Amino acid sequence: QVQLEESGGGWAQPGGSLKLSCVASGRFFGTSDMAWFRQAPGKERKFVSAVTWNSDAKYYDESVRGRFYISRYNDINTMYLDMESLRPEDTGVYYCARKKYNGNWFEGDDEYDYWGQGTQVTVSS
Repeated sequence: QVQLEESGGGWAQPGGSLKLSCVASGRFFGTSDMAWFRQAPGKERKFVSAVTWNSDAKYYDESVRGRFYISRYNDINTMYLDMESLRPEDTGVYYCARKKYNGNWFEGDDEYDYWGQGTQVTVSS
């Protein structure tokens, strides 16, 4: 029904930038809240950022606020995550996800029903 695919990951030096993309198949992308999560090696998947279906609200984890910027373009079924001032602790596999129900709670990964396979981001000197 819905398939999500991330791209744009890679390696960056501390202070560098990367831009991640998430492209969705299916016709209902434009009606669903979406989010980015990340998972560092040996750790659980953690919320990064979310955007409502119509982009009227955006949310960021404290660790990325002011450095990461989420956006979406429903006409091309695409969501982006612009990452700036990268730090080594930003390293991990980044996933895009579709929220089960639109609402005000975004941080729990059990609130999402479709996930991409992830794209690796590595920040190191």
